[in-house]
Formats: sequence, structure tokens, C-alpha cells
Amino acid sequence: MKIFIDTANLDEIREAAAMGILDGVTTNPSLVSKEGHKDFRSMLEKICAMVDGDISAEVVSTKCEDILKEGRELAKIHKNIVVKVPLIKEGLKAVKVFSEENIRTNVTLCFSASQAVLAAKAGAYIISPFVGRLDDISQNGMELIGQIVQIYGNYNYRTQVLVASVRHPIHFVESCLLGAEIATMPFKVIEQLAKHPLTDIGLEKFLSDWDKLQKN
Repeated sequence: MKIFIDTANLDEIREAAAMGILDGVTTNPSLVSKEGHKDFRSMLEKICAMVDGDISAEVVSTKCEDILKEGRELAKIHKNIVVKVPLIKEGLKAVKVFSEENIRTNVTLCFSASQAVLAAKAGAYIISPFVGRLDDISQNGMELIGQIVQIYGNYNYRTQVLVASVRHPIHFVESCLLGAEIATMPFKVIEQLAKHPLTDIGLEKFLSDWDKLQKN
């Protein structure tokens, strides 16, 4: 299982990378806007310098030719850049061309197994189903992950399943159990993965006992 951080906050990326568990980064226009980055290219260059792994950079165009133009420029920034393309008809057209040009794509905003099949057939490197957003509308997001993993296995599709919109550690563990290749999550969820109350209680007791020993 690869762990990606879903953010455009450079401090969070740096901290996650220092933990030794970070395999890549996903960004999107909302995250970039939240951090107030004016120079998108410079931000991506800084991220690529911090993390040696897939860095997803999303296009904002919705027409095939515009997506291709934008994506080709993004791909030139660094060898680790993966062009993030929305799962729309024009996006699928662009993914097909990108695949022929050996430009890797992350097809995003996937909410159904049928969409995931189309992305794989078009040549997507990564598919990003959004589990948390499905949960928000009273659907079980993790059921979709199971469907996609099974279908991709049935037909030997090489597209990697990236579980997106991860809201809590249970989403992460279920992703591991289902066999998804990647999970991307906010920094606060990465921190939660390492936390357990018994760890904190045990450490507190160890340190307290050690302190008593030093006083004797």
C-alpha cells in the first residue's frame, strides 16, 4: 500500500516525508487555492524536490485539446508529475492521447465502477474513486473500491486504484484489506494512523517508571 498526502501545504508535505512513510502527493485546484499559491509551477517544483514519488497535478481545462495542452506543460515540470484529469468524456479522450504519448494520468472524480472501467480502457495510470464523498450522500464508498479492485483483477487492467477522499483510519485499513494500491489523505488522517490510546498510556507509564528509577 502506497500512502499519498492530499494537500498543497508544503509544511505538511515536509513533515509527512520526514516520517519516512510518504510515497507521493495529490493536489487539486481547491487545495492549491486554500494555500494561496499563486505560482503553481513553482509549488510543484518544490513538492517534487521534497518527495521522490508520484505527484498529481490537476488540469483545469474541460475540452480535450485544452487538457492536452495544459497536461503536456505540467508533465515537463518533472519526471514524477502525473497529470490529473477529470472523469468526463473530454477527459477520457485526453487520457487516451496522453497514454499514447507515455504521459501518466490520474483520472479523478470517479464515483462509479463503470467510470473506472472506462478510465482503465482509455489508458489511465491511476483511477481516483472518492469514498468520503459517497459516504456523504449515504452510499458506501468502500463498496466501490471493492468493485473496482475486483473488476480490474478480472480483466488484468494495469490501472492503479487510488482511494481518495479518505476521512479516517478505517477508510485506510479497509483500502489495505481490499487490495487498493494507493490511499491519499489529509495530513491529520496520516497523524491519526499512528495514534492509539494504549500506545500513549504505555509510553506514559514507561517514562513515569523510568523517572522513579532515576530518583531512587
